Amino acid sequence: MMIITKKWKTIVAATVGSCLICVSAYAAGTEKSSKYNAEPINEVEFYGNPASSIAAGVSVPAGSSYLFTSGTVPPVINKEGKTVYERYGDTKTQGIGILKAIETQLKDKGLTLADVAYLRVYVTPDAAKEGKFDYQGWFDAYAQFFGTEANPVKPARSTVGIASLVSSDWLIEIEAVAVYPKHHNQD
Repeated sequence: MMIITKKWKTIVAATVGSCLICVSAYAAGTEKSSKYNAEPINEVEFYGNPASSIAAGVSVPAGSSYLFTSGTVPPVINKEGKTVYERYGDTKTQGIGILKAIETQLKDKGLTLADVAYLRVYVTPDAAKEGKFDYQGWFDAYAQFFGTEANPVKPARSTVGIASLVSSDWLIEIEAVAVYPKHHNQD
């Protein structure tokens, strides 16, 4: 039988004691109150700087249903066109075409652009802009649909510059996330 010396008892007691102190300190740290109001929300809430064209974030009520669109690409405006700009238009024109297509998708599901909580946008370099990203073209297209008198909603948004899309004619692709109003019947 092994005899536990006083030295080992002290080491084990110190180790267990340290662990208890660490766990207590961690647990005490988790009890801090949130800086956000603990009251549940009943409708989608957009927050951030009112002067910004996009929301800094969006809070969605528990139990809400979402609609996620796949990446939507620009419609052809002239299939006989000789250049990307004749076939699909510039970034702004493509962005407008895509947002109109998303608007139609939403309408088919009983939603509108006012129900959009988030947009993810992919922009490719534009040869006509010295190979640079035409972010301003996208921003101009966006401004026709969001933060307007007709649709004051300004969703949260990410705009990402990427090397290319599936078609070299496409300068922009957009994904949307919409939230169904609480009173919506899914049937």
